[in-house]
Amino acid sequence: MAQVTIRINGYAYTVGCEDGQEPHLEQMAAEIEQRITSIKSIGGQSGEARLLMLASLLLADELHDLRSGEKAKAVPAPNDSERRAKLRRVAARAEEIAADLTDA
Repeated sequence: MAQVTIRINGYAYTVGCEDGQEPHLEQMAAEIEQRITSIKSIGGQSGEARLLMLASLLLADELHDLRSGEKAKAVPAPNDSERRAKLRRVAARAEEIAADLTDA
């Protein structure tokens, strides 16, 4: 089993993977890092756990879109302003969910 050290938001994590899967694991870490950078660029930095949660929600939203076939319809890729708007909507929804959990 291979060991890979990845960096996400300035933190190093050592992760085990099957031999030969190191580049794939590094690419996945880069995807998460890209989302975190996007979140930070719109002022969404408020702790490591929160950044990772928002990045996870963005990835889950993209996966949902892919699974539902929305991306398969030859829709042009969203531009930066569309991505930022989507990120704001996802972050606002996450805030609503967190507030509901706090109130419960």
